[in-house]
Amino acid sequence: MKLVDVTEFYSQRGGGVRTHLTEKAAAAARRGHEHLVFAPGPRHAADPGVHYIPGPSLPYDPTYHLLWRIGAARRLLRAERPDVLEIHSPYVAAIAALGLRPGEFGARTFVWHSDFIDTYLRGGLERRLALLFRGRAPRAADRLVEPLWAHVRRIADACAMTVVGSRWQKYKLEQHGVARVEHIPFGIEPGRFAPERRSEARRQELLAGRTGPLVLAIGRFAVEKRWDVVVDAYARLAERRPGAVLAVFGDGPERHVFKDRLGDRDDVRVLGFERDRDLLAVTLASGDLLLHGCPFETFGLGVAEAIASGLPVVVPDAGGAAEQAPPESAVQYPAGDVAACVAAAEALLAVDPAELRARAAIAARRVPSVVDHFDALFGRYRELLAR
Repeated sequence: MKLVDVTEFYSQRGGGVRTHLTEKAAAAARRGHEHLVFAPGPRHAADPGVHYIPGPSLPYDPTYHLLWRIGAARRLLRAERPDVLEIHSPYVAAIAALGLRPGEFGARTFVWHSDFIDTYLRGGLERRLALLFRGRAPRAADRLVEPLWAHVRRIADACAMTVVGSRWQKYKLEQHGVARVEHIPFGIEPGRFAPERRSEARRQELLAGRTGPLVLAIGRFAVEKRWDVVVDAYARLAERRPGAVLAVFGDGPERHVFKDRLGDRDDVRVLGFERDRDLLAVTLASGDLLLHGCPFETFGLGVAEAIASGLPVVVPDAGGAAEQAPPESAVQYPAGDVAACVAAAEALLAVDPAELRARAAIAARRVPSVVDHFDALFGRYRELLAR
C-alpha cells in the first residue's frame, strides 16, 4: 500500500502527532508499505519521508507552521495517488485533502488527534457567557460551537472512517453526529518503556541530595495542559514533604508562564523536550509519581509511557488520561481541583513504595503497544480498499 498523511500538527520540536507519524513510518516500512507525510514547515526543513510545504510559523508556537498553500498541497497529493490518504488535522490540511476527487486516491480517512473545540473554545465561551445567561450558559456555548462540529461532520462524511485513540472520544464524536468513528487505541513503543528500566542512580541524580519523593511531569507547555494545576499542587505537596523534587519534561509556547509560576524554586528541574527516548524511559521508570493536569487528552502518550514504565500516576478524571488510569497504581481527581490533586498524590505516597511499584508493574503490562495499533489500522485499510 501507498500511505500518505497530511497534517498541520507537525512541530519542528517534536510532539505526540509527530511521534505517532514517525512510528507509523517505521511500521509501514517493516510491512513493505510506502509512507509519506505532507506537513507545513520552514522553507529548508528536511526529514526522511516528510515533504515540507513552506509556510509561515504560527504566532502562539513558532515550531508549528501554517499550511496556507492549499493549491500546492492538492497538486502534490494528487501526484502521489495514494492508496490511503489520511487527514491528521481538521484545519487547512483537511480542506486540501477534501479537494481531491474519487479516483485520485483509494480510501480517505481522518484521525482525531485534538479535541480542539472543547479544549480551546467551549470552556472559555461558557465562562464568559455565565454572566449573561447564568444557568443557560452551557446551552448557549453549545449553539456557538455547533458550526465547528458541523465542519468536523463534513470532514468525517467525506472519509471512510474516523479513527480515535480512546473510548471517550468515540462517544463524544458520535454524540455530535460524526459518522463512522472507530476506536483503534494508540500505543507505546514495545520494549522501550518498562519498569525494569528503573535506575536508582538516575533517581539520585535528579534528587541531587534531597530525600524524595521524585515527582515527574511531562507534556507540552501549552494552556490546555493545565500546568497551573501541576505547579500549584506540587508546591503544596512539597510543603508536606520537604525533600521532594519535581522533574519536568516539556517545552512549548507557555514556557515563560510556566517558569514565572514556578518562581525561584530550587527543587524543580526543568529538563526541556527530551529527544533521547531511552533516557526518558529510564527517568520515567525511576520516578516515584507522575502529576498530570490536562483533562483534554485524546489519548495521552506521555501518561501511557509513564504507566508502561511502572510509574504511579495522578491524573484528572476527564479525557484520555483518566481512561488509561490503572486502578492498582493511579488516583484520579476532579479536573482543575488543586487540593484534590494534592490529596490524590498523598494517597499514593502513603502506600509502601515496594508494594506500589509491584502494583504499577502489573498495570504496565496492560498498556497497548503501537505494534497492535498499526496492525489493526493497516488491517482496516486493507478492508476499506477491498470495498
